Amino acid sequence: MGADGGTSHAFSSGGAHRLYRHGHSPVHALPPHTKLAAVLAFVLVVVSTPREAMWAFAVYAGLLAGVAYAARVPAGFLLKRLLIEVPFVAFAVLLPFVAEGERVDVLGLSLSVNGLWGAWNVLAKGTLGVAASVLLAATTELRALLLGLQRLKLPPLLVQIASFMVRYGDVITDEMRRMRIARESRGFEARGVRHWGVLAKSAGALFIRSYERGERVHLAMLSRGYAGSMPVIDEVTASRAQWSYALALPCAALVVCLLGWTL
Repeated sequence: MGADGGTSHAFSSGGAHRLYRHGHSPVHALPPHTKLAAVLAFVLVVVSTPREAMWAFAVYAGLLAGVAYAARVPAGFLLKRLLIEVPFVAFAVLLPFVAEGERVDVLGLSLSVNGLWGAWNVLAKGTLGVAASVLLAATTELRALLLGLQRLKLPPLLVQIASFMVRYGDVITDEMRRMRIARESRGFEARGVRHWGVLAKSAGALFIRSYERGERVHLAMLSRGYAGSMPVIDEVTASRAQWSYALALPCAALVVCLLGWTL
């Protein structure tokens, strides 16, 4: 038990994560499963919007800006975390050059019309989806997100896997930090290919230690009566008013989407 004290502590403590921004806004106070359902519905509506309705995506961005304002999430905080979609932006930039079909000259470059529309489609819908996810993460603690998934009847095994994966990640990160400090205290610095062997051995040692610790944690759980399902400690419920408040975003987006198809 003593050998796994740090692991147990890591599993039981800390509901916050790096994307989370502590606050007491109405958005923070909403039950997690209502926010998860609202974000999923919003993303589905955005994806269903015709790419030609460019004005609709501007309205969606305005709706998310309103949510960010209500949640007291600064624009800088949101924009900094949108950088995670840079790989998708790079992919979208390539589309006008590699796509086939009708071509058009833009600043002396021959670009595909279908590629331009495809790039716009990826950028607009991807950015809105990532922004909605960032707002969800910024206003919901990690433990609450897992409880929300459980409340939405996601398969229990998937919820458990997600829970252990996220929480055990801190343990792995801590172990990596200690190993790096140990290497540096012995004067080691990775400066080229000839040092890759040492780094490979460190990675192997990290895998073995993580595997062994995982086995000890599993045995500790079995000794405490674990039988394939985690006990529900907190029962998360939501009132009709909370559901209405949470679903205001996807409902407004649905109206915009329908107008985008009809106008």
